[in-house]
Amino acid sequence: MITEFTPWMSLFGGALIGLAAVLLMAFHGRIAGMTGIFGGVLPPVGDDWQWRAAFLAGAIIAPAAFLLAGGAIDFAVPVPVWAMVVGGLIVGAGASIGSGCTSGHGVCGMARISKRSIVATVTFMVTTGITVYIMRHVLSVGV
Repeated sequence: MITEFTPWMSLFGGALIGLAAVLLMAFHGRIAGMTGIFGGVLPPVGDDWQWRAAFLAGAIIAPAAFLLAGGAIDFAVPVPVWAMVVGGLIVGAGASIGSGCTSGHGVCGMARISKRSIVATVTFMVTTGITVYIMRHVLSVGV
């Protein structure tokens, strides 16, 4: 499988993620970690659920608006559904054990030069590389 390199779209998307993280910190003093934000709208719901729901709604509405405006999102999943389900469960467990996800540690924590976040992000990246190698080259899943 060949992945198309999209530097301008990637730069634009990364800039929007960074802007959202900065604005959330500036206006609410909160870290833009998606698992923490999502967890705050699940029961028991906290007092600050409104901004969390708005942030999550924006994460859903923005791509939908892009598609409605005529944009296209080329997206292919080269693995079976069972692998996505297992992967999602593992990522959820890892986010819980690591006290945050890639957005909280990788985007916000590293920007604050948090040693814990740097270690967590390096761990995410190494684990991702090992997982892709095993899935594609050892188990031949998604090849």
